Amino acid sequence: MGKEYRVRCKGLDAEGRGIVEFNGRKFAIKGLLPGELATMELVYRAKDTGARLCQVLEPSSDRVEPACAVFDKCGGCQLLHMSETAQKAFKQGLCEDLLGGFGKVRPILTAENPKNYRNKVHAAFARKRVDSGAGAQGSKGRSFENRNKSVRGSSPAGRSKIISGIFEEESHRVIETTDCLIQDKRAAEYLRTVRKLMQDTHTEPYNEDTGRGTLRYVFLRTGRKSGEVLMALVTGTQEFPAKAKFAAEIRKKHPEIVTLIHNINPQKNSMVLGKKETVLYGTGYITDTLCGHTFRISVNSFYQVNSEQTEVLYKTAVELAKLTKEDTVIDAYCGIGTISLMAADYAGKVIGVEVNAQAVKDAKDNAKRNNCHNVEFICRDAGEFMCEQARKDTAPQVVIMDPPRAGSDDAFLSSLVTMAPERVVYISCNPETQARDLKKLTAKGYKVEVIQPVDMFPGTKHIEVVTYLTRRDL
Repeated sequence: MGKEYRVRCKGLDAEGRGIVEFNGRKFAIKGLLPGELATMELVYRAKDTGARLCQVLEPSSDRVEPACAVFDKCGGCQLLHMSETAQKAFKQGLCEDLLGGFGKVRPILTAENPKNYRNKVHAAFARKRVDSGAGAQGSKGRSFENRNKSVRGSSPAGRSKIISGIFEEESHRVIETTDCLIQDKRAAEYLRTVRKLMQDTHTEPYNEDTGRGTLRYVFLRTGRKSGEVLMALVTGTQEFPAKAKFAAEIRKKHPEIVTLIHNINPQKNSMVLGKKETVLYGTGYITDTLCGHTFRISVNSFYQVNSEQTEVLYKTAVELAKLTKEDTVIDAYCGIGTISLMAADYAGKVIGVEVNAQAVKDAKDNAKRNNCHNVEFICRDAGEFMCEQARKDTAPQVVIMDPPRAGSDDAFLSSLVTMAPERVVYISCNPETQARDLKKLTAKGYKVEVIQPVDMFPGTKHIEVVTYLTRRDL
């Protein structure tokens, strides 16, 4: 431990970290709340100097004990040390700070069920040394490298075990987790089965540095209403000698896992899934119901992770669009067509645009599955499609846009302004880039009428915001 310094937290940054001032500099400290007196130590890194929380001396009334043994190491949740009321206030305040200049921000729509909501789960694997005499709880929460040497008996006691978990924040060290507060409850049982199969078949965790080992990740998608589960076993190499054994045992023990996929990802990157895959059994997809529509969901397709709050989000978006049977709608970044099909219930025609070919295939299947004939799906980059439509002077009445975290590029926004739809519904998972894009749209003749935050991700810093814009000349 380094030297400790007393500091008082002044507020929170957009990541939910406490801001303190020390020696004329500001530091962001994970786990610190406004008003708290605490001690910190400086952390010297290659490019800058950071700070780490040591001890809270005067806790805030908003502080709660995180119901997670690895909260201090895992990067998945950032706000579990806050009460639910404080989390709500933090997210509301963040939206007001970023978007309040465009109009009044409505009260955030919070989640009725803030736990076990994630319908998408992935876990990494590694070997962990087991100290002599240490029980299962004795090493709870310890981190270790997933770049293990895949050698058994390397500990003083000559024992090790295969574990699964998630990466420590800003590292590739796997944090052992036996359960997770925000993941589907069934995931823990499935991962126990996989770990036992690895042990029984001598299947080692993949080492991305040496290229040794086999299993790298398990990826799960769960249908919250259908109950169906998709599992992908992600290996770092083409070879997977035990895949037949895995398939037989998983199918026997967990019949709700209706499809199993072998995915191959040998790349040294942060992506979980690779480009090559083989269906070991099942159809290669699951189905689920959202807002009264049934959707086909493949392993690579975008599907919101919180099904219950997605219904709140999408119903809000469609209601704000004020659709009629006279309207033509472009749904940009449409994914597997979730919003498109909901909009098609009220609009005359919907055109969904998506660059992911598998997602478009799923979207077309979803249109047939739901007997929806007034929707068309096009596999194109949304920006390129919008530019093309602007040149053709074909203007829809409504554009619904749900871009990735980076927001929309200038080409897309310029084409949108040229097309001049009467109404725009902008769904964003990043209010910072949304604010940037809204500034450009409002400078070109649009007015923000509604700003509605939706808490899709309780326990984390993330938030979705729906904004509704109209043309000023109408």
